[in-house]
Amino acid sequence: MKRHQNLILLGVVLLLALIPLWLVQRPAAGADGKQVEIFAGADNKAKDMIGQIDPGYTPWFEPLMQPASAEIASLLFALQAALGAGFIGYYLGVSVTRERMSRQAQKQSETPDEINNLVD
Repeated sequence: MKRHQNLILLGVVLLLALIPLWLVQRPAAGADGKQVEIFAGADNKAKDMIGQIDPGYTPWFEPLMQPASAEIASLLFALQAALGAGFIGYYLGVSVTRERMSRQAQKQSETPDEINNLVD
């Protein structure tokens, strides 16, 4: 029963993640006539604002890899965030477990000494 419950919950989570992406309909053009990008982030807005403030500005360096679309860039960003959160969670879990095991080992090492003191 537990396995079926986990599979059902996994299916619900996948549906909750995929249905909004499936329901999104891209408008052809925004109010200003430009193509509207639903998954555009703050980076593009900052780049556009810098272009408005100083049209002659040249960037200091070029990106190593240019994603094919904004959706792929969002996916890579989400993947990076998930990997970082996973690493931090793993580190915290290992630290807590190591501390707990250290306390248990300390209690076990103290227990025989107390028994020896009582016997003497």
